[in-house]
Amino acid sequence: MNTSWKSRAVSADDAVKVIKSGDKVFVHGASATPSPLLEALCRRTDLEDVTLYHLHTAGPCGFVDPQHAGRFFSVSLFTGGALRGPIAEGRADFMPIFLSDIPSLFVSGSIPLDVALVQLSEPNAHLDCTLGTSVDTALAAAWHAKAVVAEVNAQMPRTLGNSVLPLERVTAFTVTDRPLVEHPPGETSAVEASIGERIAELVDDGSCLQMGIGAIPDAVLARLGNKHDLGIHTEMFSDGLISLVEGGVITNRNKKVHAGRSVVSFVTGTRRLFDFVNDNQQVEFHPCDRTNDTALIAKNEKVVAINSAIEVDLSGQVCADSMGHRIYSGIGGQMDFIRGAARSANGKPIIALPSTAAGGKVSRIVMQLKDGAGVVTTRGHTHWVVTEYGAVNLHGKTLRQRAELLISIAHPDFRAELTRDFARVRHVAL
Repeated sequence: MNTSWKSRAVSADDAVKVIKSGDKVFVHGASATPSPLLEALCRRTDLEDVTLYHLHTAGPCGFVDPQHAGRFFSVSLFTGGALRGPIAEGRADFMPIFLSDIPSLFVSGSIPLDVALVQLSEPNAHLDCTLGTSVDTALAAAWHAKAVVAEVNAQMPRTLGNSVLPLERVTAFTVTDRPLVEHPPGETSAVEASIGERIAELVDDGSCLQMGIGAIPDAVLARLGNKHDLGIHTEMFSDGLISLVEGGVITNRNKKVHAGRSVVSFVTGTRRLFDFVNDNQQVEFHPCDRTNDTALIAKNEKVVAINSAIEVDLSGQVCADSMGHRIYSGIGGQMDFIRGAARSANGKPIIALPSTAAGGKVSRIVMQLKDGAGVVTTRGHTHWVVTEYGAVNLHGKTLRQRAELLISIAHPDFRAELTRDFARVRHVAL
């Protein structure tokens, strides 16, 4: 392999000298977070008023430490755990936006990016790198920022699809050989297992799946081993998918869009997953304005979209991004896929959540959402809602019918209270 390109490499501290005070900077996210560049950026004491735009990041987030106030200001397009506190305290901000709409902010110049900080795979013989585990919003940022500063990591997998960024596009880069941040699957609780079983029952042979990360999607995937000819068109996936591919369950045979290929925008998981997607021609990475294009999603048949919620009210409104006023995550791709699945022939849009929180003390099926809660999926878009107590379809149902159905899958300890609250508000007894 031609390694002469390495002669252009500089230290991380020298690479981030490209950034100036007042710049608007994109930061690559999830497992592709360029941590050495962020750490070098935080070491600079000569910068002021630098705005960082990013999805959820992995690893240290020193740029939101209080000592950097006035120097760096974070804007989360989807909030990760490290940014929840700073946003609540007013030291950072959050932008509510569909994942599918983010690339256009950079393409149109609505957010005029000065610099994109990215992590890349090593270049091939043609000096083409890839954006590795996260193409999502990064491709648009890298092509439309005035400058690109990169970490070229020998351990970043080389991903296929629309993921290429030529090394000549990069203004400055540093070279590393470090493991990506991993997110191993956790233990599945009895509640999550029950929800997984109920959702698996809704998945027919030949379905095309969208799922996120977490215990419930993992529980669903673990229960699909008896299905046939499933397809994948999703914004992200994790380790749970690999066994289904290796077992011949996922073939992508029936897909209308990118037939024969699993389509994804980013992946988060363990080294096993990173090795799986490396140079894998059966996995195509695309920007999220394609993976999450509602019209494209709907062209596939039997789309099953599995998304989570923090709480659902008795009319079917879904809060998925906040706990009251406290921002927890983001809009992400939930609405993109809920609507896409609804428009798919025989599609099933699913909202899944445990019936309670706080150790069973709080119902997540509620009469009304908390003050300040964000409605991510409207009641007009909500179809299937699944808890450990059942699966109900709200589509085409009246307010009374919805309340009755949702109360039937609430935790038994809260059903009487919910019934009384509905009668009080709607002046009708169920």
